[in-house]
Amino acid sequence: MNSFLKPVNDFISSESTREYAKKEFNAILWVALITITSVLLDKVFKLFRLWSKASKIPGPPCNSFFGHGNLGSRENFIEFEFEKFSEVLLNQIDWSLINLDLLWESHDKYGSVFKLWLGPTQLLVSIKDPTLIKDMLLKAGDKLPCNGKAFRLAFGRSSLFFCSYDQAQKGRESLAMELDDKLLGKANVISRNVVNCIMEGVDANMSIGSVDCKLISQHMAFTILGTSLFGDTFLAWSKATCYEELLMMIAKEASFWASYRFTPFWKWGFWRYQSLCTDLKCLTLDIVQQCGNHKLSFHMDRNSQIGTANDKSFSQELGGDINARGEPCGNIMGLMFHGCIATTSLIGSILERLVADAEIQDKIYSEIMKVKQGSVREDQDVEEMLLLLATIYESARLLPAGPLLQRCSLKDDLILKNGMLIPAGALVVVPAQLLQMDGSSWGGDASKFNPYRFLSKAVKGSDSVHDTSSTEEAADPIQCSFVLNDPNDNAAFLPFGSGMRACVGQKFVIRGVATLFASLLERYEVRLHPRLGNNSKSTTGPDIVFVRRSR
Repeated sequence: MNSFLKPVNDFISSESTREYAKKEFNAILWVALITITSVLLDKVFKLFRLWSKASKIPGPPCNSFFGHGNLGSRENFIEFEFEKFSEVLLNQIDWSLINLDLLWESHDKYGSVFKLWLGPTQLLVSIKDPTLIKDMLLKAGDKLPCNGKAFRLAFGRSSLFFCSYDQAQKGRESLAMELDDKLLGKANVISRNVVNCIMEGVDANMSIGSVDCKLISQHMAFTILGTSLFGDTFLAWSKATCYEELLMMIAKEASFWASYRFTPFWKWGFWRYQSLCTDLKCLTLDIVQQCGNHKLSFHMDRNSQIGTANDKSFSQELGGDINARGEPCGNIMGLMFHGCIATTSLIGSILERLVADAEIQDKIYSEIMKVKQGSVREDQDVEEMLLLLATIYESARLLPAGPLLQRCSLKDDLILKNGMLIPAGALVVVPAQLLQMDGSSWGGDASKFNPYRFLSKAVKGSDSVHDTSSTEEAADPIQCSFVLNDPNDNAAFLPFGSGMRACVGQKFVIRGVATLFASLLERYEVRLHPRLGNNSKSTTGPDIVFVRRSR
C-alpha cells in the first residue's frame, strides 16, 4: 500500500514545487514591472518638470524633437572647454564662430537670457548680460559629467579638471595658495635664470632668421610653466624639448580619438597614440623625480610612490582619496598643458599687438627704462610698469580665448538676480568672445587695441581721476600719473573666466608674462618680418624678428 502511494505523493510534491516556483517567478516579474514602471514614471515626471520650468525662459520654438541641430551637437558645446585651450593647435573653431553669431542674433531677439533645446532632455541657456553672468558664475561651478573625454584620453584622470566643483574645490584652493606663495615678496615671479634662458633661445632663433610668433610664444610659455612647476632644474633637463613636442602632439590628436563614440580598440593608430601617452607619463615622472625637492611639484606628486607616505600630499588635498578617481601625474600634465596653451595665446597676442603698434612698444620701452633707472633692486619691479600691465590686459581682452564659457548646476536650480530660474542640469553658456568686444561694455572702440582703457589719469594737485580709454596719447608724466584699473571690475572681462571656476593662476601668469616682456623689450625691438609687410596673417602665426636695441 505504501509503495502504491509513494508515486502519488511524489507527484503531488512536484506539482506543489512547480506551483510555488511559478508564483515566485510571477512575483519577481511583478516586482520588476513595478520597478521599471516607477523609474519610467519618475523620468517622465522629471522631463515634464524640466519642460515646465524651461517654458518660462524665452527662446525660439523648436522645430524638431531632436532640437536645434543647426547649432551643433551637444558634444560640441560640452567639449569646448578643452577646445578653448587647444584651438591654437587644433584650428577647429569655425563651427563655433557661426554658432556664436546665431547666439548673438537670438540675444538681440529674445533678450539677455534665452534657451535652446538641443534635444528633448538637453537644454542650453545662453546669458549675455554681464551682471547676470557674474551672478551665474558665482553660483554655478560644475561641468557636465561627460565633459573632458579628450582630456582623460590624453592625460588620464585628474582631480583638478573636468569634475564637479565639490571634487575640485579643495585642490584648486591648495594650488591657489601655492601660487600665491610664489607671488609674495617677489618683484618678479620668474627667476633671472629663466629670463636668460629664454633670451638665449631668442638669440639662437634670430641667428637663423625670423621666427614664427606662435612657436616662439609656445616655447616661452613652456619654459615659464616648466620652471614654475619643477624649479630651475627644468632648464637643464635634457628631455625638455622632447617633452614639449610630445605634450602638444598628444593634445592635438586627443580630440580626433575622442570623437569616436566607442573607443577604437581595433585601430592600430589608437594603440600608437596610447603608447605616446605612456611615454609622456614616463617623462613626467622622470622630471618629477629629478625636481622632487621643488615645492609645487613635490606636493603634487607625493601620492604617486615617489614621495613619502607619512606626509600629507598635495594630491591628497585635491579632493580626499583620489587614488582611483584622479592621479597626480594627470594633474601635472593637465596643468602643463592648460597653462602652456593659455600662456602661449597671451604671449602671442601681445607680440602681435606690439608688432602692429610701434608707438605703444616705444612707450613701454621708455617706461621700462624709467622704472629700472629709479629702482635700487636688481630685478625689475613690473608692478610699477602700468602701461605694460595695461597692454597685457588689453591683449587678453582681445584674445579669442574660446567661443564660450560653460557652467552647469548639477544638483540645484539656479535663480538669477532678475528672478529667472534655470533648471538643474541645464547647460549654461556665455558667449565670452563676443562679450569682450561688445561696445556696450567697452565703448565704441571695443574692437580696437587700446591699453589706455585700463588706465586712469590722476592729475597732480587734484583728487580727481580721469578715464583715458579714449586717449591714444600718453599724458605728460610731469603733469599727471597713471592709476591701473582692476580689469575684473568690468564683468565683461572674461579671458581667465570668473566666479567659482576662474583660473586660479591668472595673477601668476600676468606677473610672469610682465616680467618676461620687461626683459624682452629692454633688449629687443619686435618687428614684423620685412617680407610680410603689413600682412601679419599666416596659417600658424606671423613671422617676426627681434632686433637688438642699441645702448
